[in-house]
Amino acid sequence: QVQLVESGGDLVQPGGSLRLSCATSGILLSMYTAAWFRQPPGKQRELVARILRSGVTEYVDSVKGRFTISRDNAKNMIYLQMNNLEPEDTAVYICNAQFNYEYNYWGQGTQVTVSS
Repeated sequence: QVQLVESGGDLVQPGGSLRLSCATSGILLSMYTAAWFRQPPGKQRELVARILRSGVTEYVDSVKGRFTISRDNAKNMIYLQMNNLEPEDTAVYICNAQFNYEYNYWGQGTQVTVSS
């Protein structure tokens, strides 16, 4: 059974930092593209950051220079370091692991709220 379980979401003040973690099980993470998506209140889910099997990373423009995605294949973990958080970053953050269209897995999400 494949599971992706996020943790690390919290209430943080603007300018603060958080580190999200995603524990995966039931897959060989090294074979998957890993990503973080987010869904702000009342809005559609959007891709935040992606890390390919090769280690190459991609980011949405709004988080470039502030967020860093990483992976530890030996520990089956995906991370998102978020610095200089802004109120616009408030959302449910969801991790994803995709091998292809058929093998595409999602976590349940963790809430990040940025507010003073």
